[in-house]
Formats: sequence, C-alpha cells, structure tokens
Amino acid sequence: MDFEFSREHQALRRLIREFAEEEVRPATRQADRSSQPSLEVLQKAGEIGLMGVPFPREYGGLGAGETGYCILMEELGRVDTSVASIIGAHIGIGAMAIYLGGSPSLREKYLPDLCSGKKIAAFALTEEQAGSDAASIKLRATKEGDSYILDGSKMWITNGPLASTMSVLAVTDPALGARGGATAFVVETRNGTGRPTEGFSPGKFEHKMGLHGSPTSAISFDNVRVPAANVLGQVGLGFVVFMQTLDIGRVSLGAATLGGAQASLQQILEWAALREQFGKPLAQAQSIQFMVADMAAEIEALRSLVYRTAWLVDNQKPFIKEAGMCKLLGSEIASRCVDRAVQVLGALGYSRDVHIERGFRDARIAEIFEGTNEIQRILIAEQLFREVGVKIRP
Repeated sequence: MDFEFSREHQALRRLIREFAEEEVRPATRQADRSSQPSLEVLQKAGEIGLMGVPFPREYGGLGAGETGYCILMEELGRVDTSVASIIGAHIGIGAMAIYLGGSPSLREKYLPDLCSGKKIAAFALTEEQAGSDAASIKLRATKEGDSYILDGSKMWITNGPLASTMSVLAVTDPALGARGGATAFVVETRNGTGRPTEGFSPGKFEHKMGLHGSPTSAISFDNVRVPAANVLGQVGLGFVVFMQTLDIGRVSLGAATLGGAQASLQQILEWAALREQFGKPLAQAQSIQFMVADMAAEIEALRSLVYRTAWLVDNQKPFIKEAGMCKLLGSEIASRCVDRAVQVLGALGYSRDVHIERGFRDARIAEIFEGTNEIQRILIAEQLFREVGVKIRP
C-alpha cells in the first residue's frame, strides 16, 4: 500500500499551483464582478496542457489519469471555483463523454483540439423537466438519412455560451423512454469562425448567486443536423454513457471542493494568528481551536476518499459508490468550512474585497449540480444494498 504521489504527479501539482497563483488568482475578482471568464487564462491553461490532463497522450492529453485530474481540480478549487467549473465541465463531463463513448475516429477527431484548449467542451443533459429526474429529457433526435436532426432545448449548461463541442443526450425512440431510447451525440455548436452552427442558439448568461466567472446558459436546437457517425456509444444507450460520465465527474468535483475547503481553513489559520480580541490572538481562543481541528479532520478524511477513489478509477475497479460519496461529502464539508471562515473573519468575511465572500457564494452549488446530494444518497444506498443482494429499484 503506497500513499505517496508519483514524481510525475508531484511535478504536475507544482505546475498547476504555479499556474493557479500566477495566472488564475489575479483574474478572479474581475471575472466575478464582470461575470465574464478570462479567455486568456483558459488559453494559457491549454498551452501548458491543463485542458487535457487525464486523457492519453495519443489524443494530446498529459496521460495523468484521474489522479492527475483530481490534483488539477483540487488546486484550481483552492483558488477559483469558477475556473475549476469551466475546466471541470470541459474535461470531466464534456470531453470525458467523448472519451468514454466515442469511437476511435471520434476520439481522434475531437480530443486533440479539446486537450489543447483550441476548443471548449460542454455537457448537455439538464432540461426544464429533467433535473434530478434526468430520464425525463425531451430533446428529440430524428433519423434522416445518414444524419440526425436535433430539436429542443437544454438549460443550466456550464460553458453553454463558450463551447464549440458539446456532448448532448437526445431521445431517438420516445416509445422506449430515455433509459432505452436516448442517444448521446457529439455536436459541433460553433463553426470555424466561432459563430454558432446553423440552428443552434446559446441563451443569455444566467445571473447566478455564485460562480459568476463560469458562464451558464440555456441552449436550443432548431433542426440542427448531426452526422450519424457522431453517436457516442450505441443508439438508444446514450443514457448509459452519460451516467458513466457523471460518475467520473463526481470524483473530480469532490477534489474541487477539497481545494475550496482547504482554502477556507488556511484563511482562518492566517487570520486567527493576526487578529487580536480581548488582548490576545484569536488563535488562543479554544472555540477557534476546536473549529480548525474539526475542519482539518474533515478535510483529511475527504482527501483520503477523493484520492482513493481516483486510484479506483485509474485501476479500473468499481467506484460508483465512492464517487457519490466524494460529491456528497465534499460539497457539504466545503460549505461548512467556508461558513466557519466567514464567521471567524466577521464583517471582513462579508466583504467582497476578500476571497472568502466569493467562496461562500460559490460553494453552495456543489450540493446541487452533477446530481443533487439527495440523489447521491439514493445512489449510495442503492449500491450498498446491491452489495448484500437487495435490489431497491427496478
């Protein structure tokens, strides 16, 4: 049993931390206040290989696997959750669906430009009546010759206004429903000039409580033609591809929340060492000591869970239950940690001039997207009962 990161993973962490501090951190406040991501930061991330960390080198990736990808998300989550969300949606679900379900030709066609950052990916699943009930999608894909015609809309799509390549789930056989009659596609949503593909329309930026620097929008398809060769996996089994993709995405989401929780703890430690109340540093107060001890214990437990689960993914072992735990525990631990940090910093923690105020707004969404925490509890319980031979859902 080895609890050490490889030399390659340690070097990758140093590279990412330097990038996060020198490139990401200086741009965070402006991105948050303008609700516009820094395209320059994303371009630089692509130039140094960070847009394709987990994918094999044959497709232009760094070949660092899920462990390397979790390192990326932890380090980005420590500095800016918005950038972590953009890159996470790009790698962990948008491009990952192509890697998991794509034919060799589709991988060769799309992954190199995605790994280099020349193109941004998105993952289009959620609809107005299909949130936690993902099987209730209505977007229709109708076969026409050697193509499919897509009609309908999606909503709450991270990278919706930016992406030129989307993994999209659509119903191809309404009689079978989404679980047996939905198909996943790679859809090119922008042409070579950067303009939207004919029939595709990204909606306006959503005005969100947090993640202001991560663009989210509705998207619509009006007779958008997609080659039949762009099917991911098998016709009618796209739901499987999308659920497999989300399982992997939840591991890296746990890593991003780990970074956010660690940043909150560090903020408290630094502030408590400097701030004096009643003639002594806050660090001398037992209530503060108890608080940081509890936070540190939860963070270390989460760290062990995240990287053990990443190891399971990299070694092709079952990980669905653990992935749900990463997302569930990570999001709730991060929320608790940033809430405590705001409390300790007092009025300063409520100021938009400090990192924690943004972190407080950003943290809440992690309990909702990529499967709400209520859904995670159902999935975890389902796996636990299955291990003892009990099937709790048809």
